[in-house]
Amino acid sequence: MARLLDAYCGILKAVIALCLAAMVALVFSNVVLRYAFNSGIAVSEELSRWLLVWLTFLGAIVALRRHAHLGVDMLVRALPPGGRLLCFVISYLLMLYADGLLTLGSWKQAVLTFGDAAPASGISVGLFFYSSGLVFGVSAAVILAYDLYRVLAGAATGEDLIAVRESDEHT
Repeated sequence: MARLLDAYCGILKAVIALCLAAMVALVFSNVVLRYAFNSGIAVSEELSRWLLVWLTFLGAIVALRRHAHLGVDMLVRALPPGGRLLCFVISYLLMLYADGLLTLGSWKQAVLTFGDAAPASGISVGLFFYSSGLVFGVSAAVILAYDLYRVLAGAATGEDLIAVRESDEHT
């Protein structure tokens, strides 16, 4: 399962790079066209905004897998192993709950706005915009559930109970 999640995150990193490249190309082309030729690409701003949303959510998935989000671990590091385990389980259950709310909200928004077309591109708002939260929610639930399972099954080390990693600890 760990290999599968790592491969998935590798694919997401490539998609993030493509999103960033597309954003740069769209915005740069639009700026050049506006200043040099007094015209522009009508959908450039809308697509760039949507690509930024996707880039953010996909980056959050990769960061979640790598435990790269900001966090304070001073209290957890001072606790004995049993306290660390309790804090880990409680925090992951709370994250799963919050992720469930985000996923449900994204699903409802995607369904609600599926038939709405964006003003400039005409693309479905629900399909292309709100589905980013749905992809994040499902992916985050799998990652969080896997990490929680590893800890509860005893396959994790004591350091795995500290869900915050220093930037130089990333592999």
